Amino acid sequence: MEYRKLGNSDIEISTIAFGAWAIGGWMWGGTDRKQAIEAMEKSFDLGITTFDTAPAYGFGVSEYLVGEALLSKRDKVQILTKYGLRWGTDKGKHHFDSEDNEGNPISIQKYAAKESVIKECEDSLYRLRTDYIDLYQIHWPDPTTPIEETMEAIEILLKEGKIRAAGVCNYSAEQVATASRVVPIASNQVPYSMVNREIEKDVVPYAIENHQAILAYSPLQRGLLTGKITKDYDFKPGDHRVDTPHFKKENITKVNQFLDEIKPIAEEKGATLAQLVIAWTVRQPGITCALVGARNAPQAEENAKAAHIQLNDDEIQRINDRLVQLVLDL
Repeated sequence: MEYRKLGNSDIEISTIAFGAWAIGGWMWGGTDRKQAIEAMEKSFDLGITTFDTAPAYGFGVSEYLVGEALLSKRDKVQILTKYGLRWGTDKGKHHFDSEDNEGNPISIQKYAAKESVIKECEDSLYRLRTDYIDLYQIHWPDPTTPIEETMEAIEILLKEGKIRAAGVCNYSAEQVATASRVVPIASNQVPYSMVNREIEKDVVPYAIENHQAILAYSPLQRGLLTGKITKDYDFKPGDHRVDTPHFKKENITKVNQFLDEIKPIAEEKGATLAQLVIAWTVRQPGITCALVGARNAPQAEENAKAAHIQLNDDEIQRINDRLVQLVLDL
């Protein structure tokens, strides 16, 4: 496993991180506690030291599971979590409606006022069974609260030692610049995959120029780039991927045709398509690490082994040449 510096902080993270959204169950058709714990233990055994979670992943479930799995390994791992999404029955100014893990209606609100952020941190520390968080990230921009106010709360938490570094998620380059005027921002966690490369326009160049890390989430596009999703794939109840643009039947067909074209490269490496995609991701300019989810130990093992795949410039160019020809209906 390769380890890289987390932006301008003194923290080192594994180039492949365990993304703990899926184990929370929300929007993934439920969770299995035993398999989730085994997945994290297997990841650690194979060199993954970085685990990314959030309160909203299963409405506390993911954080509880991460805390349980990593309790005995706390000094050997980096725990990344988030703030700024509150849930309940009240509908705030900027909210979206969803369902909890039991199918009950729930309202999720973007909110990151100073007092709320400080309380959220305490709640996360409790669920994670730790007294500090390595990287604390705002989950989504909050249109109701000035970025400066949110970051004032983060400044307090840094001084108190409750968090080691400050990060953001889904921020534009301009928003990161605003936040950076209050506290040092170590990283920006943003979606990035072979079929979603919008951040290359300005977010990545800004991060490179300012020595900030880019944590790429959904590098497998929620499973689409594994080659295991067909146009007739049977999505379980509660699995919201079926309603997203990338999972239109015509897009699934186009992506699988592209994967067939690059499959020979994977075969040359003795790798799966998913491993090839992950290896490509962490070798793109500005990308510090790829966050990859796993719901069981075999999936975790497959993800971790991607770290051993070496791609040369010619192989990356062969992949990129085929990507240019891939046009999805989004």
